[in-house]
Amino acid sequence: MEMMHLEPHGPDTWVGVGPQYPWGGLYGGQIVAQGLRAASYSVDPAYRVHSLHAYFIRRGDQNAPVRYEVDRIRDGRTFATRRVVARQSAGAIFNMSASYQLPEDAPQAQTVEAYSVPSPEAVADASWSAAFERRSVDAEHCPGPGRVAWCKIKQDLPKEPLLHACGLAYISDDLPMDSVLDHHPAYRQDPKTEFWLASLDHAIWFHQPIRADEFHLHQFSCHALGGARGLSIGHVFDAKGIHLATINQEVLLRKRIPEKGAHGRRP
Repeated sequence: MEMMHLEPHGPDTWVGVGPQYPWGGLYGGQIVAQGLRAASYSVDPAYRVHSLHAYFIRRGDQNAPVRYEVDRIRDGRTFATRRVVARQSAGAIFNMSASYQLPEDAPQAQTVEAYSVPSPEAVADASWSAAFERRSVDAEHCPGPGRVAWCKIKQDLPKEPLLHACGLAYISDDLPMDSVLDHHPAYRQDPKTEFWLASLDHAIWFHQPIRADEFHLHQFSCHALGGARGLSIGHVFDAKGIHLATINQEVLLRKRIPEKGAHGRRP
């Protein structure tokens, strides 16, 4: 909740900060979540976010606040559109468009299914973050390819739909890199190979309301790899197997060349 509290800094402008991360720089999920939070402040709460599309432009500085500038592109009768640019002293570090919709009563159909895997209670927490739990399911217990984990925000959140969407946005940047890395020939040959990794672009489609403080099953798999870029596509399900969201991310990955006398590491 501290991370999602943004300070006003002029009309449709907000400033946020985040924790210190082990690898230095900022975590992409933080920027997506705060950007969505900033955009949502300018939208009538009756609207629900249904999609966001973002680009990571520069590495963020974890020692400096982030300024989110919101542009009210359009307010329609059933849809609202916002654009957000996140800036630090070096310039723009992030750009995002978000679209909101008034809830509509319409037919539904589910075309993807959740894997049958052990429950979150049967899997140990292996998260690097104090903000959320990630209980990764071993490959031997997954009926299909990719990275699979139960994830949830640790803190109980207020019943505010857009805040829960921000919670999912924060988690959404965690698994895509691993699912792409699994397919890199050098990593397959030697998992100790050091890589430089970064998120390039990111998209989320929200199909159903989210409760980010409850366990959801995240299933990610790599769908393309080439040009030092890999595309990861993920689906998010609740404990009953209902498809809640789809997440796409393109990842930049390059073999790390250690400096003379130094040891490279995977961030």
